[in-house]
Amino acid sequence: MPDGKPTTLRTRLYRQLDPEARRFGLSPTNWALAIFIVFASAVAIVATEPTIHDRNARLFFLAEFVFGGVFVVEYLARLWVAPERPGPEGGWRKRLRFMFSFSGLIDLLTIIATLTPGAPAGPLLRAFRLLRVLRLAKLGRMSSAWRHIGEAITSRRAELFLSLFAGIGLMVFSATLLYLAEGDAQPDKFGSIPRALWWAVATLTTIGYGDIYPVTPIGKLLASVTAVTSIGLIALPTGILAAAFSDAMARHRERVAAGEED
Repeated sequence: MPDGKPTTLRTRLYRQLDPEARRFGLSPTNWALAIFIVFASAVAIVATEPTIHDRNARLFFLAEFVFGGVFVVEYLARLWVAPERPGPEGGWRKRLRFMFSFSGLIDLLTIIATLTPGAPAGPLLRAFRLLRVLRLAKLGRMSSAWRHIGEAITSRRAELFLSLFAGIGLMVFSATLLYLAEGDAQPDKFGSIPRALWWAVATLTTIGYGDIYPVTPIGKLLASVTAVTSIGLIALPTGILAAAFSDAMARHRERVAAGEED
């Protein structure tokens, strides 16, 4: 108690639960929660396999409610310690701010997903559990890495948007050309520009599923030009981000050398 005041239970719990209360790394409680979240997510993934779930339906049902109980207790504990967060607001204002914050809403979605195992969107909602692991990794070296990623993307946002729009433009343009070249020969696949867009997406991303392909000579020629052009265009954002990350790390090392950053 550096200020002479006794440390309350709520303060000690806040330091364990809130990543912003620690300068470096995660607390033992948050490490345990991160492992628990990963384990709960793994169980939810395995439960989507019918041959496993059908033989152990009761076990999966009980596991989900155990997970739900832990998440409910954690959510209530975070709500209770919210007034310990720095800021001029009163206790209830800080609790409301936590409830409607991104992290608070993720926590709430996690609880809903866990306690409604039969919901149609249950598997999708359970995927939000993994976002909570990212939420816990806010400080220390992980926080520094996130900051560098955000700085890199922000510094090159104009170039990234330009490459994105160039990619979309090439996609629509190539789909239009294939619609004109292949529309009569394959109306079920290239009979409209929206239909041809599926081929354009698969080709420009170099996936090449092979379910749709041109059969006319002009269509094959246009497809070849599109495929060759897309190689450089798809690689463009990668080069932009690699250069941005390098610049961000160089600036970070300069700040560390100047004593402006840990």
